[in-house]
Amino acid sequence: MSAFRLHTTYAGLIDTSSMALGEVPQAVEGQGLAWLDLAEINEEVRAFLTDTMAVDELIVEDVFGDATTASLKFDNHTFFAVRARNDAERLDTEFVFVIVKGNILITVHRGSLPALAIFRRRVAKSDPEDLALGVDYLLYELLDAIADDWTPVLSRFSGTLDDLEFQVFDPSNTYDNLLERLHGLKGNLREANKSIESLNSITMRCLQPGVRLVGTNVMGYFTDLHQLTTALVKRVSNYSAGAASTRDAYLSNISMQLSESNAKLTEVMTTLTMVGAIMLPLTLIAGLFGMNNVDLPADRFGGFWGIVGIMGLFAAMMMAYFWRKGWFNPRRP
Repeated sequence: MSAFRLHTTYAGLIDTSSMALGEVPQAVEGQGLAWLDLAEINEEVRAFLTDTMAVDELIVEDVFGDATTASLKFDNHTFFAVRARNDAERLDTEFVFVIVKGNILITVHRGSLPALAIFRRRVAKSDPEDLALGVDYLLYELLDAIADDWTPVLSRFSGTLDDLEFQVFDPSNTYDNLLERLHGLKGNLREANKSIESLNSITMRCLQPGVRLVGTNVMGYFTDLHQLTTALVKRVSNYSAGAASTRDAYLSNISMQLSESNAKLTEVMTTLTMVGAIMLPLTLIAGLFGMNNVDLPADRFGGFWGIVGIMGLFAAMMMAYFWRKGWFNPRRP
C-alpha cells in the first residue's frame, strides 16, 4: 500500500493508516478543500490517477516518465510540474507533480521535500477567508512554500560567497580547497536555479491573459508570487556571477603567483648562467697552463701572476659585456 497523507480544511489531518487510495474521494466529500500528498510513485498511484481520478494520460506520462517543467490545463483539472529542494545532505532538487481537480489538490513526488512541510503548516493555519478563495489558493500556498524554502538557502549561499571572496583576497593566510569550494557553490546555485526558474515560468504562465490556469480571485496572490520568484532568479544570477568572478580572480591570483615564481627562477638561472659563462674561459686557461708539460710558455705571459692577470682580464671583460647587455638587472625595461 502506498504511503500518503490526506488533509482537509474541516477535518484537518485524516488518519489514512487503514484507508486505500481509492477511498480518498469519498473521504473528502463535504470536508471543504483537500490536499492529498503521495510520497511514492508506483503502480498503485498510476491506477489511482488513471482510474479513480480520471486524469489525462499526458499527466500520467509526465509523472512516470522524463518530466520537464509544465503547466497544463485540461477539461476539468490542471497539472503543474515544478522542482523543489530535496531534504538531502547534498543539495538536490526533485519534481513535484501537482494535480488540481475540483476541491482536491494532489501532490506526487519522491523523497522528503522541506517545502511540503512548510505548506503543511500553512494549510493548518490558513485563514477561513483565504480558504474560501478555493483550491487555487492552496496551489498558491504550495508554490509560495517552495519559493520561501529557497530564501534561507540563498542567504547561506550569500554568506559562503562573502567568505570565499574574503579568503581569495586575503594575503595574510593560505586557505585550502578554495577552488573546489567555489566549484561546489557554483553547482549548488545551478541546482537552485532549476527550481526557481521553473517556479518563475509557471507563475508567469498563470498570469498570462486567456490561459486561465487559476481563478481571477487569486490573481493578486500569483502576481506577488511572480515578483518573488523574479527576485529569486535575479539573486541566483547575481550570486552565480559573483562566484564566477571570484573563481576567475582566484585563478588570476594563482597565475600571478606562478609568474612571480617563474620570474625568480629565471633570475636565479640567469645568475648561474653568467657565473658559469665567466668561469668557463678561466677554467680553460687554468686547464691549459695546468698541463704537466715542460715546454709550456708560462714565462712568456709573466708566470703565475701573469696568468692570473689574464684570467682576471677575461672575467672583467665578460662582466662588462653582461653589464652593457643589462643582464645584471633583468627586470630593467
